[in-house]
Amino acid sequence: MEEAIQTVDLGGVAAHDMSMWGLFMQADVVVKTVMIMLVIASVWCWAIIIQKRGILARLNRRANRFEDTFWSGEALDKIYDRVKNSKQDPLLTTFSAGMDEWQAGVSGGMPSDANMQASLRQRVERAMSVTINREMSRLERGMTFLASVGSTAPFIGLFGTVWGIINSFSAIAATNNTSLAVVAPGIAEALFATALGLVAAIPAVVAYNVFSTGLNRYADRLEAFTDEFSAILSRHLDAMDSNKKAA
Repeated sequence: MEEAIQTVDLGGVAAHDMSMWGLFMQADVVVKTVMIMLVIASVWCWAIIIQKRGILARLNRRANRFEDTFWSGEALDKIYDRVKNSKQDPLLTTFSAGMDEWQAGVSGGMPSDANMQASLRQRVERAMSVTINREMSRLERGMTFLASVGSTAPFIGLFGTVWGIINSFSAIAATNNTSLAVVAPGIAEALFATALGLVAAIPAVVAYNVFSTGLNRYADRLEAFTDEFSAILSRHLDAMDSNKKAA
């Protein structure tokens, strides 16, 4: 008799679509809003990931080519004339900023006083440092969003899960039916929100760590180039002093 009653009860429960689209359509407004937010965040994160990956690979290739040219022995003035209009590459922009300041400092003649030479070197280094900071700020756009999604998406998904479970218990109380066929769809909808939160958060966290390391290495590369460029200018000024003393 009990088996017959259970069969009747279960037969009266509407069949639920347990696919991802079905779970989304069966969820209430709050859980749907959470799911939509997480999907949008995930798509945006992947757009940033694809963009950053391409940018970093391209910048490192360009840096390798430019450093080969820089150390080839070609005159710096000739290199500068060729790359001074390249405003989209941080390394070339940094080099151009240093050369701009250098040429402005020697436009009236090479400084002969030691203090003036030291001041010129400082201005060159400062111009390049400011350029590096500006270029790195530009390259780091989107990183804050990756960090935010990585840290908040699981909790947003958890909120959707808690809300969905509350609705499931409310449905149980309203129908006085505790069968799995009644409880499972609501819990599945709730857990789907958590899954979406993890789908959004995990790639964001991994990408943030990878790109942070890549950007830090590139920034170190720019700083090292600034030091090398400053050393070349210092040797040039010292050679000018030696020639004057010899004359």
